[in-house]
Amino acid sequence: MVSIADIWAARPIVMEAAVRTPLIRLRVEDAPAEIYLKLENLQPIGSFKLRGAWNAMRALPESDLNRGVLTASAGNMAQGVAFAAQRFGVPCTVIAPENAPVAKEQAVLRMGAEFRRVPRERWWQTFQERTFPGLEERTFVHAFDDDRVMAGNGTIALELLEDLPDVDSVVIPFGGGGLAAGVASGLRALKPDTKVYAAEVDVAAPLSASLAAGEATTIEYGTSFVDGIGSTMVFPRMWDLAQSLLDGSHTATVAEAEYAVRLLVERQRIVAEGAAACAVAVALSGKAGTGKVACIISGGNIDTSVLTDILGRGAAGE
Repeated sequence: MVSIADIWAARPIVMEAAVRTPLIRLRVEDAPAEIYLKLENLQPIGSFKLRGAWNAMRALPESDLNRGVLTASAGNMAQGVAFAAQRFGVPCTVIAPENAPVAKEQAVLRMGAEFRRVPRERWWQTFQERTFPGLEERTFVHAFDDDRVMAGNGTIALELLEDLPDVDSVVIPFGGGGLAAGVASGLRALKPDTKVYAAEVDVAAPLSASLAAGEATTIEYGTSFVDGIGSTMVFPRMWDLAQSLLDGSHTATVAEAEYAVRLLVERQRIVAEGAAACAVAVALSGKAGTGKVACIISGGNIDTSVLTDILGRGAAGE
């Protein structure tokens, strides 16, 4: 796992660009637990990804940085890398899947980066190859399988334990696994009795399937508005980390994720994207246990049209 020394070392670096996000109580009277929300949607780019992207890019030698950077992302790591590249004055290209949200693409473009959509299979291949044809000279910044990225993400655990030292369990959206591995590494070092669960959407939950099978398993990917998590498989190294660091993975249905999006807006005026909503849905289901349960609200970069539709269906009683 990521060392606690690396996480502590990442903290002042991360804070050069990120903010210390608040932890608030979810106001749901009949919830099965005291549910708390770690609001990473309030980061300057609307996502926790800024922490890892900044920590990784600050460590790059100047010669590597000056070649420009390349990343593969559904949208949030794209913004983190584009944000840092803009600050450092270097070119940035993002390889994104065809279904990446327009809101995330527009944010990347506003920061001066290039955004290329490719078929999902080719996008996933970029994670494995860590390069892209025609951009071989660029320095690749991996969205999750990178120690400095995970250490940057792990700074969330430091803040969480400062604000809620007696937390019983933590629910973390699981996409590539860099957020879960980073936060869980911090928790295992500082409060090892804390239960740590991944949250996935049921139409694309490779970690749950792999844990059930006892080995890394490839599944069929189902599309939904939950775009920040979900794939056909768990990256090999992240599978090893997940087995050693997590207490399990729980899934939320697309309908449960939509309900959580509406609940957060209606009760507390919090805008969360689908991945973050899955963590809340899992906590509301009771799968993460009772006591004090913290959900990582990983991001709020949901397309306005998608949010409008979800809120509209709620108003119509659907």
